Amino acid sequence: MGENKISTVIIDDEKLARNIIRNYINEHPQLEIIAECSNGFEGIKAINELKPEIVFLDIQMPKLNGFEMLELIDEQPVIIFSTAYDEYAVKAFDMNAVDYLLKPYSYERFDEALSRALKRINSHQSDTQNFDKIIEAATQNEGYLNRIVVKQNQKVEIIPVDTISYLEAQDDYVRIVSEQGKFLKQKTMKYFENHLDPADFVRIHRSYIVSIPEITKIELAEKGSYKAVLSNQTILPVSKTRYSKIKEILG
Repeated sequence: MGENKISTVIIDDEKLARNIIRNYINEHPQLEIIAECSNGFEGIKAINELKPEIVFLDIQMPKLNGFEMLELIDEQPVIIFSTAYDEYAVKAFDMNAVDYLLKPYSYERFDEALSRALKRINSHQSDTQNFDKIIEAATQNEGYLNRIVVKQNQKVEIIPVDTISYLEAQDDYVRIVSEQGKFLKQKTMKYFENHLDPADFVRIHRSYIVSIPEITKIELAEKGSYKAVLSNQTILPVSKTRYSKIKEILG
């Protein structure tokens, strides 16, 4: 790596977009591109292994989008998002003072975002932006989740929501039990309750959210409490407060 140069990584699935960023960066001799990635899997690997100071990150990418990537990065570099998002999501970036480039953008706009990023690096501000808030706000109008990404033993796993049997609260994590296995995700049950389609998932207990098609029956357990029996014979507790709602859903 060049002497005192600022290490930079470009992540975008469109070659043209990467070329534009590369050309703009070439106007700034203090920056050095140490990796160019065309998908989120390469991007995570590059960030975790090379630990760049600045990352230009596209949000809309097919296999793994920019937001999903953020959840899997070990240490956050200074990130300049590039996006074709609408104004609604852009408000989320503005609110959280995050550098972003709204595609298509000019060299002037690029320069502006870059100088803000460089200022943060030079003042040794750690990038403690609350990315959770951004993801929450920017994905609010994106509809329900259709996949969940997790990192297990350094490997990125993509879990299609329709393969999930149930989710279980585990301290600061949620355990996801699916056809592919069991995975831990650092999110709250509330997050999943809000982001999984209520036509497909129901919270049966403060510790459990279950796929509705997986429930074969609700039975009376001891002392007037109830339990749900799933198609794989797993038995989970049903809280009294949620019993009537579940009964209604199951008809």
